[in-house]
Amino acid sequence: MIKIGITGQNGFVGSHLANTLSLEPEKYQQISFKREFFGDNVRLEQFVTQCDVIVHLASLNRHNDPQTIYSTNVDLVNRLIQAMETTDARPHVLFASSIQEDRDNPYGNSKKQGRMLLYQWADRHQSRFTGLIITNVFGPFGHPYYNSVVATFCHQLTHNEVPKIDVDGELKLIYVSELVQAIIDHIEDRQTPAITHCHLPHTTTIKVSHLLDKLEKFKLLYFDKQIIPKIEDRFGQNLFNTFVCYIDHGTFYPGKLTPHTDSRGSFVEVLKLDGNGGQVSFSTTVPGVTRGDHFHTRKFERFAVISGKARIEIRRIGTNEKHTFELDGRSPAFVDMPIWYTHNITNIGNDDLYTLFWINEFYNPEDGDTYFEKV
Repeated sequence: MIKIGITGQNGFVGSHLANTLSLEPEKYQQISFKREFFGDNVRLEQFVTQCDVIVHLASLNRHNDPQTIYSTNVDLVNRLIQAMETTDARPHVLFASSIQEDRDNPYGNSKKQGRMLLYQWADRHQSRFTGLIITNVFGPFGHPYYNSVVATFCHQLTHNEVPKIDVDGELKLIYVSELVQAIIDHIEDRQTPAITHCHLPHTTTIKVSHLLDKLEKFKLLYFDKQIIPKIEDRFGQNLFNTFVCYIDHGTFYPGKLTPHTDSRGSFVEVLKLDGNGGQVSFSTTVPGVTRGDHFHTRKFERFAVISGKARIEIRRIGTNEKHTFELDGRSPAFVDMPIWYTHNITNIGNDDLYTLFWINEFYNPEDGDTYFEKV
């Protein structure tokens, strides 16, 4: 059991790291951290003494005063070091730095200085330290106008705003789940030197204009025409999973379906695939029974009620915000399940419930990507 503390655990990368570690509770124990610990020496000292590993992610990225960015980030590192020195705690510290180290700006300079301060601490106390120099990170739940241009474009396109390109440069990107796995790999690694730093390689290079083209196609197909776009590679899958997480689920869903009725009955187009495959399933559920209460980390899924009455609930992992939808097969409709949202479906009627399911990959019992948690 490795005891891991994450500063900035409620932030973009921190929340993804915490959620991923929680998938293996028998292997990782998370030590709770709150932002106010940095202003409370006693609680910060208690925190560092409980940790085998500290992943220091907390930082300030944007501020009107550039000097505030630099002083805040360096101060956070100094407070962490002071707590470890006061208590003689010697956890393995992993520090999230940035490729902006070489750009001579307040944020990059603060990251470089923070990395050097922790390097010196580890050298003085013969402790483990890993400095991770990270490229541009994107993924679900990043903050628009703050974390990434991907987040900004996704937010704008799903909220009827018009994105603008200031500089059509090349972006070197890493998906947040790829970054999280790299961090976990470094936590587990015992082969590299005790004190080290490394540049985490980007996994995709794309021009800003090409990125926007892909996202605009997602909007046209999925958002406007209810067509699942063709996913050509892992980057496309990661980008699409990111895009749909910026949709306002409370207003966009349930999506309306059009029944075509004649003397034979009704025909409803449930799903259109733009060159994409996946798996469509059908189920019946007896009255009062609930299916699901699980979530996926890469699978994107659709529930379509075609007969009977259902209640569908979804909740983003790590939050208390729950969306509830009631669907009736007499007015066919659907709800989609984003990744990292636990979800269920309950038959709330008196007759059998008939539901169609689609998911973006074939079911593999050896890699089900299904984790149980009640909504």
